[in-house]
Amino acid sequence: MYNGPTPEVRLKKFPGPISHAGALLAALCFLSHPSHGQQSAVPRLADGHPDLGNGKGSWAPRIVDDISGNGGGEKDERTRAAQVKMVDQRVDVPFQPWARNVYQQREATLSKEDPEGYCLPPGIPRMMNTPFPMQIYQLPDRIMQVYEGGAHMWRIIYMDGREHPKGDKLNPTYLGHSVGHWEGDTLVVDVVGFNDRTWLDAAGHPHTEQLHVIERSTRLDTNTLHYEATIDDPGAYTKPWTVGWRVAWQAGWDPLEYICQENNRDVGVNGHMVGLRPGEKHP
Repeated sequence: MYNGPTPEVRLKKFPGPISHAGALLAALCFLSHPSHGQQSAVPRLADGHPDLGNGKGSWAPRIVDDISGNGGGEKDERTRAAQVKMVDQRVDVPFQPWARNVYQQREATLSKEDPEGYCLPPGIPRMMNTPFPMQIYQLPDRIMQVYEGGAHMWRIIYMDGREHPKGDKLNPTYLGHSVGHWEGDTLVVDVVGFNDRTWLDAAGHPHTEQLHVIERSTRLDTNTLHYEATIDDPGAYTKPWTVGWRVAWQAGWDPLEYICQENNRDVGVNGHMVGLRPGEKHP
C-alpha cells in the first residue's frame, strides 16, 4: 500500500510559482515509495512491447539535485547525502574547464539562476528528475510524455523511423528533437537539437547546443521504471557520461493543473531567488 500523499493532498500544493522551498516540499512528498512486496510481471500491450502507462496511472520521479551522484546542489547536507543513494552510481564528471567553473559558480550561489526556478522548462534529462507526476502514452507512430510540473510540458518521441532534421531545419528547443526505437524491452530515445538555456540537473551541470542525449527507459516490473541517460556534449565535457535512477509507479494518479508563470515578479529582484547573502555559507 502506498503511504505517501493522496491525490486530494496534491490538489493543495503550490497554488503559485515554484520556489526552492516549494521544490523541496514536492521532493519530500515523492520520496515515499510504495510498499512493493512481490513484484508482478511487466505489463504489456497487444504488440508485445511493455506498457509504459497509457493513462492507467503516473510515474512519480524523485528529485536528485546532482544526477552525477557527487552530492552537489542547494539542499542541506543530510538531504544531499540521501540523494547520493538514489542514483545508480557516482560519476566523475569529465568537465571542460569553463563548464567546471560555471558549475562551481552555480553551486556557490545556491542555484540562484536556476531556469526551472523561473518557470522555464527543465530540459532533458532533468524532466525525468523533476518531482511531479508524468504519464506516457504509446501511440502507433509516436510516444507522448505529459508532465504535471516543469512548466507543464508535453514531449513527442517519434517512433516511425524518421531521422532528425538536418542543418537549419533543426530548430534548437528546450526539449530537443526525439526519435526512438525498441531494443528488446528497453525504449531507446535519441535526442538532439537543444538550446543551451537549461541545466542538466538542479545542481547546475551546464550544456551547450552540441548536447546529444541517449535515453534508455525499461519497465522492470509493475511498480518500477529504470531511466538512464548518456550525456554527450563535446562543448561542455571531454567525453560522454551516463547517469541513471529508478522512477516509481503510482496507479490511478493523473497529472493535475500546475501553474508556474515565467517572469513572475516573485522570482525576480527582491523575490525568493536570493542565493547566498553576504557572510552566509552553504547549508
